[in-house]
Amino acid sequence: MIECSVNNISKYYGSNKIFENISIELKSNEKVGLIGQNGCGKTTIMKILIGAENYEGGSINFRKGTKIGYLDQIFNCKPNTTVIEILEEAFDDIYNLKRKMKELEKQLKTLEGKALDRVMKDYGHLIEKYELQGGYEVETNINKICQGLNIVDSYRKMPFEYLSGGEKTRVMLGRLLLEEPDILLLDEPTNHLDISSIEWLEDFLQSYKGTVLVISHDRHFLDKVVEKVIELTPTGTSVYDGNYSYYTIEKERRFLLEYKAYENNQKKVKEMENQIQRYRIWGAMRDSEKMYKRAKELEKRLEKLEVLDRPVLENRKIRLSPQDTRRSGKIVLKIDKLSKSFGDKKLFTDLSFTVFYQDHICIMGENGSGKTTLLKIILEELQADRGTVSLGASVKVGYLPQNIVFENEDMNLLEYFMDLHLVSEGEARSELAKMLFIKDDVYKKISNLSGGEKSRLKLCSLIYENVNFMILDEPTNHLDIDSREVLEEILFHFKGTILFVSHDRYFIRKIANKILVIENYNGKLYPMSYEDYLEERQKEKVEIPTKREIKIPKETQIKTTKKTINQYKLAEVEKELDLLEENLNLVKEEMSLNNTDAEKLYELYKEKEQIEIEYEETFIYWENLQK
Repeated sequence: MIECSVNNISKYYGSNKIFENISIELKSNEKVGLIGQNGCGKTTIMKILIGAENYEGGSINFRKGTKIGYLDQIFNCKPNTTVIEILEEAFDDIYNLKRKMKELEKQLKTLEGKALDRVMKDYGHLIEKYELQGGYEVETNINKICQGLNIVDSYRKMPFEYLSGGEKTRVMLGRLLLEEPDILLLDEPTNHLDISSIEWLEDFLQSYKGTVLVISHDRHFLDKVVEKVIELTPTGTSVYDGNYSYYTIEKERRFLLEYKAYENNQKKVKEMENQIQRYRIWGAMRDSEKMYKRAKELEKRLEKLEVLDRPVLENRKIRLSPQDTRRSGKIVLKIDKLSKSFGDKKLFTDLSFTVFYQDHICIMGENGSGKTTLLKIILEELQADRGTVSLGASVKVGYLPQNIVFENEDMNLLEYFMDLHLVSEGEARSELAKMLFIKDDVYKKISNLSGGEKSRLKLCSLIYENVNFMILDEPTNHLDIDSREVLEEILFHFKGTILFVSHDRYFIRKIANKILVIENYNGKLYPMSYEDYLEERQKEKVEIPTKREIKIPKETQIKTTKKTINQYKLAEVEKELDLLEENLNLVKEEMSLNNTDAEKLYELYKEKEQIEIEYEETFIYWENLQK
């Protein structure tokens, strides 16, 4: 079944063409990847699908009653809105029903006779509707999504605006998944997610009972999730029935076929031109009108012949070459017993490691583990609580942050580069052109650049400055696939040292020769490739720790005994809570089954009220036991 059909639509901003002749077909339960170079209109297409942008020509048709969900790259909400409030917005209809049920429950305590019967009947209808809409599963569903996306209890009550970029992404993605739309539109969903969250999302989307259209430059993610790739091209769309790896192979195969057809076409044109020339020569030599006539006939055939354009496999790409770098000393960076906390939130304690010349180290860990904080301490943008950071001899540091900010964003690119590096206009143009800023692009204001363009501009400056120690924080976040691949090649051949944070598994595989994992408030350095690291981590998971006999001092034994007694009590209370919860659910089920019997419903309501009181008292006791 076709969920959505896009037919030959175009988009212009004034006279500026974004795309034209775009056709897309989305079928039920299909998982589709939308790819293309930055600026080709991928995000614009999604905004058109949700009605946030208009379009020219063509048509867009949805299956009747189709519910659409969209994950934007930019998140806005009211000030002081908590995380749990945002997640609960997915169940607004259910919570409205719950509020109405609570109002009727208050009335039930005071009403009698026919008025009571009437309210009980209304209450029964609400219960039925509440159950049908999944009201009793709301909390379970929220917990399931939170667990998968690592939305921990500690910040469910936090204001949304206080969260990091990665935490915001997870929350908004969580809300969207809770809404369970028929068509799920995801714009770079893996940006700011840690690898464990990305892997969970991959598994979730694979089993998602709906249609998914995802914009992503994460090649590993596309391989795992999508079964069809739609590429936006200057002439429209190209469709590939497979994942990203299939797309790369099939695209090359199609190119070779197109190039062969082009060569045959050119050969045929050349042969016809030569034949026309020969007929004209023969006509002149023999004064033969017949030969001239044949030449004219062949010219008409040549005019009607379709001349194929030369196919191009790759579009515009970053054009850089490895730079000679001034060699640093053997030890580039030494971290010794580094500790950092923000209030009660501990990031790492006694973190120690050494970065040597030509190390390419990827820092990994869950969001909030302190990866970016560590980079900022190294760069002296933050102060550590304890420990030391020492740079080696002749080290020149270059830094590419997640969120790139320029001091004067009113300057255009040409002015910025000339002013920063004190170079001529010609040299500035030459360097900017290597990063795809050509012709009038150099007159763009920095404030008008996209995230990807800002990344390219910053990287251009770093390479020109000839740094020998690159510190990169999610360097591929805003780059399209072509630019990522070129960046990989540049960094792979970089003669200096690299320390970087990334969740792009393709990028990590290509660049890293060591892996630093921050977890459990400390760090562990794995002196190996990413593939070997994965094998090593798998071994660590299955290893059984060696048992050692430990003598426990007498005082400790007494404390442990007391603790054990408390644990027994906790276990008993938890069993009681489980039983009460089970009884409560049984009563709710009975209420649903007897929603038309006012007398029975009233009895069940009183029983439900009593269980809820007991549950609350038991829960308070359970909380006190843990203090």
